[in-house]
Amino acid sequence: MKGTPSTFAIRLKAARIAKGLTQEQLGIMAGIDEFSASARMNRYEKGIHEPHFATVEKIAEVMGLPTAYFYCQEDDAAELLSLFHHMSAEAKTQLLIMAKR
Repeated sequence: MKGTPSTFAIRLKAARIAKGLTQEQLGIMAGIDEFSASARMNRYEKGIHEPHFATVEKIAEVMGLPTAYFYCQEDDAAELLSLFHHMSAEAKTQLLIMAKR
């Protein structure tokens, strides 16, 4: 796949860098075999391959992000997803009440 990287590829790379992890470290932490972790993460970040959803769930868990974050096209919406993910249950409920008004 050539051209513009996917939203997933862009968000994956940005999140990994923000977390201070190498491609290999993230891959291993997400359960990818250590011998192929770096190459697979590189292909994901370049948009050459996209991982199965179960792998994305593992990556999201390692990164402390909701899975939807990696597919959200708008930057502000992705940031909101990340912030919401880290809120307490009570804060989430209050925010949803406010948003519905």
